[in-house]
Amino acid sequence: MTGSALRTHTAGQLRAADVGRPVRLAGWVHRKRDHGGLLFIDLRDNHGLTQCVLHAGSSHLATAEALKVESVIAVAGRVVAREASAINPRLPTGEIELAVEELAVLSPAEPLPLQVNSDAEFPEETRLRYRFLDLRREKLHRNILLRSGVIASIRRRMIEAGFTEFQTPILTASSPEGARDYLVPSRVHPGKFYALPQAPQQFKQLLMVAGFDRYFQIAPCFRDEDGRADRSPGEFYQLDFEMSFVTQEDVFAAIEPVIHGVFAEFRPEAEVTPPPFPRIAFDDARARYGTDKPDLRNPLLITDATEVFRDSGFAVFASAIAGRRAVVRALRAPRAGAQPRSFFDRLNQWAREQGAPGLGYVVLAEGGARGPIARFLDEGRLGALRSITGAGDGDAVFFVCDAREPAERLAGRARVKLGEELDLVEKGVFRFCWVIDFPMYERDEETGTIDFSHNPFSMPQGGLEALETQDPLTIKAYQYDIVCNGVELSSGAIRNHRPDIMYKAFAIAGYSREHVEAHFGGMLNAFRYGAPPHGGSAPGIDRIVMLIAEESNIREVIAFPMNQQAQDLLMQAPSAVPAERLKELHLKLDLPPVVDSTGKA
Repeated sequence: MTGSALRTHTAGQLRAADVGRPVRLAGWVHRKRDHGGLLFIDLRDNHGLTQCVLHAGSSHLATAEALKVESVIAVAGRVVAREASAINPRLPTGEIELAVEELAVLSPAEPLPLQVNSDAEFPEETRLRYRFLDLRREKLHRNILLRSGVIASIRRRMIEAGFTEFQTPILTASSPEGARDYLVPSRVHPGKFYALPQAPQQFKQLLMVAGFDRYFQIAPCFRDEDGRADRSPGEFYQLDFEMSFVTQEDVFAAIEPVIHGVFAEFRPEAEVTPPPFPRIAFDDARARYGTDKPDLRNPLLITDATEVFRDSGFAVFASAIAGRRAVVRALRAPRAGAQPRSFFDRLNQWAREQGAPGLGYVVLAEGGARGPIARFLDEGRLGALRSITGAGDGDAVFFVCDAREPAERLAGRARVKLGEELDLVEKGVFRFCWVIDFPMYERDEETGTIDFSHNPFSMPQGGLEALETQDPLTIKAYQYDIVCNGVELSSGAIRNHRPDIMYKAFAIAGYSREHVEAHFGGMLNAFRYGAPPHGGSAPGIDRIVMLIAEESNIREVIAFPMNQQAQDLLMQAPSAVPAERLKELHLKLDLPPVVDSTGKA
């Protein structure tokens, strides 16, 4: 090709107003179509797609016919208007095409291991091994561009809200975040290791002690833990922020406009919970929704029907209530009475798959009830059930009977199942809430000892006085989660910035003063020199983008994710290290024995 520029426009830029203009484009051959005398090439780049046409007399026709899809080419020619019958209204460039006068092959493509111009499913191993091809596919490409846009929007909104961006160390000391660290051996300090940060928790608190007031960072975090659909193994990113001289409500007021604004910006057609987001106490969330991550799109609520069955004729429930201190949780299923018997049988089978004996139920009709346990409920008990659940004729009510925690868990799962089965979950909305008032402590069921329930560095509600005078199991923490559509976006807290309160909090959980100083001495030492009350949170970037993109798997919003086994199939990591490198790092391997197919080492 002649001329100096490979392209004057992008493949998504040209419109009807450009007809007659000479242009140059460059990109990938997305598709080819031979219409006998006309060869069409859909040329794709990061910005879009333009249809290019070569006529039968073109000197470049043979070259174009030989091209394989995904070859990289540059073309030059004039923009022409498509005939009315050939206009593609679904394509931004659908009113024009490029009449090709020049064509140069910049990089020919070999046969593809996965198709880029198709939505066909391919095995995850293939997709991750050839991720550079997978990323060319429209949906994934769009997701990664969305991720970039979301991060840019968050950064802009945080700065406008008065936050300052800082970077914290990647090579640091091990921190007590509850997961395994990734360790990095030190060459110059034999036998010692750095840790990759599970979160910048201690550093961001130290920045508050240093007087910086409002910090944020799009922070990489590293945790050696198993992958899940909503959690990427190895590394993830979070909007890490911290604020000084704040209460819990100050933190909420600062971050709610940022989160609401991002979702409203990228999903303008959806309804997004406006600030202030609802606050739900942890105990209420467990009782009403069966989880501390409630999906508020689902209108179903769990109610306590224990008294309906206490001393009733239904011995299975009545004896469990009397003898095992069991509780009964009820779920109203509106208009479910019209469902066929197979609907109830299917739910019973589902409950058995969850490890429960089944789901008890009654169907309310004409002042009475029917169903397997209806005969055990007299008029007074049915009246109480209607009052408790708000159920009426035509509704079904499902029951779970067990100890409180397992009953709440199963009722919560049943709530989700019924919401899906009855198509009750709202569509096209993002329902946010804060879950607050987490318990500071819990009792270990196996040992009977008291331990921290969640974050040991949260400020206990009531401060030192509460720690000294209350039953530990009644103490709440200034700890909170932000939840959207049943997905936990982050945990946060008002921090314990007082050494005296920290010593006492850890003592209740059985940790000595010496243990606290040995493990958290740096933070404690900083707090001795004047620490402001501070708090923050860290919403997950990957989960935010996953929700906005309506993806169910977090790997669909990460450019180069690991697989479930924490392997990078594209770069072949983790990999073996040469012996001389290990020697330089003062390391010797002690590998587990290799087991053959017979089970022998």
